[in-house]
Amino acid sequence: MARCLEALARQTHADFDVVVCENGGAEATAATQAALPTTLAAGQAVEVIDGGGNIGFAGGCNVGMRARPDATAWWILNPDTEPSPGALAALVARLARGDVDATGGVLHFEDERVQGCGGQWHGWAGRPVSIGYGLPVTALPDAAEVEGRQNYLLGASMLVSPRFLALAGPMREDYFLYCEEVEWCLRARARGLKLGFAPEALVLHRQGAVTGSNAAMRSRPKLPIYLDERNKVNVTRDVWPARVPVAFVLLIAQLLLKFVRRGAWAQAGYAWQGLCAGLRDERGPPDWLSK
Repeated sequence: MARCLEALARQTHADFDVVVCENGGAEATAATQAALPTTLAAGQAVEVIDGGGNIGFAGGCNVGMRARPDATAWWILNPDTEPSPGALAALVARLARGDVDATGGVLHFEDERVQGCGGQWHGWAGRPVSIGYGLPVTALPDAAEVEGRQNYLLGASMLVSPRFLALAGPMREDYFLYCEEVEWCLRARARGLKLGFAPEALVLHRQGAVTGSNAAMRSRPKLPIYLDERNKVNVTRDVWPARVPVAFVLLIAQLLLKFVRRGAWAQAGYAWQGLCAGLRDERGPPDWLSK
């Protein structure tokens, strides 16, 4: 979080303030408030809000947006990101052109390889594809190509307009974690809203730093695997309910390819449990999370 705030203080577009939603309860909120500055080095205010408990990623985003109802736009940003100095300016400029209602940029790893320039969700397979994955940031795909292919924005960094929020509504909090931005964007597109891409908006993303999903395959914890697989089924049900049987079978095949062939048997079990939970239409935090 500290590095994210330092990066925000270096933004060339300086007309913003920062809202941090703390999902760890009152004690964690007090600790976060004590640890973070009340203003950035460049003078922007920083406010830490108690989310009232573990309300998940979507819940935290919704709390932050409700805290600034008159904003001209909301930049949803993961705490494990470091935006380049021109990132916000590029996102604002793309949104200001007036032909899109929300926009993303380029998420990249520390080696300056692309994590994603946007996302393409394959509805029959329940499978996301990160556009541009693995490319060097110096060789990005054409912006028009990305905008033509993407049907969702990557939730670690996305700028949404008041029109987007008014017509699409808030994020669905029953997803708790993973795929909530996918369903949000697919819902928005179904309501006629458009998604943009700002190639100059470079954002370093230490993916999985909070959840542990960036660990070696056989060491990955249950929560991110379980929820990722569960919510792939839930996205399919919420957007294309008739495709659930086909997607479920194809997700099993993906599970075998991703985990079993690498000998990650425990992780395969977590994934299978998540798929079955999705088939049962389970929502919110898993029952076992607090045990």
